Amino acid sequence: MMEEKSRRQQKDFDPGRIRSYFLMEKGVLAVVAVTGIAYNLGMVAGPWFEGQLAQCFADIIQGLKGADAMVRLALLYVLVILFVQGMRALKRLYVRRFANDLILKMKGILYANILYEGRGAEQGDLGRLMTNAISDVDACVEGMRKFTTEVFDTGVVMVAYLGMLLYYDWRLTLIVALFPPLAYLLANRLKTVVTASASAYKESAGRLNGMTMDRISNAVTYRIYGLEGARGALYEESLSDYEKKAVRANVWETSMQPVYHVISMIGAFFILWLGGRNVLGSGWTTWNIAAFSTYLACFAKLAVKSSKAAKLFNAVQKARVSWARIKPHMHRPPEDPKAVPAPSADVTAEGLSFAYPGGETIFRDLDLTARPGGIVGVTGPVASGKSTLGRAFLAEYPYAGSLRLGGEELSSLASDLNRLSVSYTGHQSELFSFSVEENILLGAEGDVMPVLRAVCLDEEVLALPQGIRTPVGDGGTRLSGGQQARLSLARALFHAGPVLVLDDPFASVDPATEKQIFANMKELCRDSVIVLLSHRLSLFPELDQVVWLDGRGGVTVSDHASLMEEEPAYRELFLRQTEGGEQDA
Repeated sequence: MMEEKSRRQQKDFDPGRIRSYFLMEKGVLAVVAVTGIAYNLGMVAGPWFEGQLAQCFADIIQGLKGADAMVRLALLYVLVILFVQGMRALKRLYVRRFANDLILKMKGILYANILYEGRGAEQGDLGRLMTNAISDVDACVEGMRKFTTEVFDTGVVMVAYLGMLLYYDWRLTLIVALFPPLAYLLANRLKTVVTASASAYKESAGRLNGMTMDRISNAVTYRIYGLEGARGALYEESLSDYEKKAVRANVWETSMQPVYHVISMIGAFFILWLGGRNVLGSGWTTWNIAAFSTYLACFAKLAVKSSKAAKLFNAVQKARVSWARIKPHMHRPPEDPKAVPAPSADVTAEGLSFAYPGGETIFRDLDLTARPGGIVGVTGPVASGKSTLGRAFLAEYPYAGSLRLGGEELSSLASDLNRLSVSYTGHQSELFSFSVEENILLGAEGDVMPVLRAVCLDEEVLALPQGIRTPVGDGGTRLSGGQQARLSLARALFHAGPVLVLDDPFASVDPATEKQIFANMKELCRDSVIVLLSHRLSLFPELDQVVWLDGRGGVTVSDHASLMEEEPAYRELFLRQTEGGEQDA
């Protein structure tokens, strides 16, 4: 029954509608509603107790009451405060849970769609798109969180405060209640300006990010052709534009708050004038000190909440800008009934040959059979075609001969099926700017700690400021080279398919760590065929098969012991690394 209900909810869920995300979390929002109402109704007790304490103090001075009355009242006030703050803590806890659930859901949809739409795009372009989109998700969810919070912290408590004011003097309340809405109306009139400034800021930030990446990526080219000065001037112009738009956006977002507050508090003048007459007995009603103090405190709190409501309106407008930017990517990822990983099976190459269009043959006539759980090492001299052979499994270019997974030719499989069946990590780590966890999951769900332990990165990640949720920077710049390589390997292990192609995964780790990761990897990937492309041969004696590429197109497939006897170049390379220290081969 529960599974059927869950499937129905998923079917009704529309990623392109904000309302769907609120409905998805209605259970959490129900807890937020109960605790929020309890907390904010309890807030009304504050002004009442303040008034009663003031009246009690006046009665003690006049000898009408003893100090024990003040003590009892104060103790009761403390108990009420404890209850109210307990409700507040629960409400905040569930609001944060609501926001976290939204972020996970939105980012999961965004990752899946951008990666699907961006297949074939340049890695830098895809990375910048991902980075900007994730920033917009954070801004959008923050707006939704603030809205959810202020519905109770502002909406409910304002109604409660207004009810109390009407109870004490409805005529005076009609006068002082005119001013808080003016702050809201002003915010509403400024929504166009706020939205435009936020949109301009986002666009300028995107341009600056693009120019920064361009300046880094093409620095050598610009220097060689004498374009450094011109590109530097364009970059400074873009930076200046970003600074101006950032200041303008922040000014409209933050500087209006005092103005809203002043407008909301104008009613205090009428309370001092007309409320004072009530205390003197010449006003519309008769007040004592408790009533006056309660009314003034209640209005002051109402005015503060009103000014925050105006600020919330601007925050929601800003979030709408972010939502408009990511909405084109917020839809159900394409579903292909064939796009499921193939089951574990033998990998068979027969007469496999490869040459880039118009180029020389990289390798020819490779015959190989590898079974699940087997590890095949590929090595050879520099530029012998190791990486090219690894990418042949991705079927990015036509190859001659046959390369099959089970009975299926890899080049003939649907692109989605190939993508899900062959996991790959290149010799250059390709990391996005978001968190460690998100770099591994890429929209999937699961626990990343097992793969982090497998690559000996768990302790280092947990030591980071936010643990697995620590952003790694654009391209992983906040991590060392070895950490980047291991994080990329952890991602490949998490998404391991029937075939796992690893291009120099241990190039930046020490030998002891290399052996530990290798042992962990064998245990984790017992159902996969692992193709290990490497110039480091220390592990090759433990591999099931070794493919030797001689750099002239020739291929030899054997095991380590046989190659040591039959292939002098392989033997020399291995001995040079193991006896004389590893050198780049």
